[in-house]
Amino acid sequence: MKQFLLKFFTWWNGQTFGTQLWTSRFGELVGEDEQGNRYYRTKGGEIDPTLHFERRWVVYNGYAEASRIPAGWHGWLHHTVDVPPTEESYQAREWEKPHLPNLTGTAQAYRPSGSTLASGRRPKATGDYHAWTPGS
Repeated sequence: MKQFLLKFFTWWNGQTFGTQLWTSRFGELVGEDEQGNRYYRTKGGEIDPTLHFERRWVVYNGYAEASRIPAGWHGWLHHTVDVPPTEESYQAREWEKPHLPNLTGTAQAYRPSGSTLASGRRPKATGDYHAWTPGS
């Protein structure tokens, strides 16, 4: 019962019941990436009458985090390229980095040297800052 309610009301840890129903009725599986995310489009590549282009979407394997979509699939999802990576030999560029999860809000988040969260104390002012006082 708990799993049913989670599937019915939560969207951040997989597809909801509504998305599953929509996908089974109108979706066509295009492919799957190395993380297990599944990519769909409207059946037969039909043009959506409201959008005037083919509808494309992803069903995440686990937690819904947009940064988990690889570059090749990102281009296809956003209609930058017409051919999905499964139908062409997509090669990642040498400058493309492997995926790192979004660490915002965690202890491993990036904190630059001037951040109060980096060391718990703000570094001393270097003389370029003068506090405002009324009347001066």
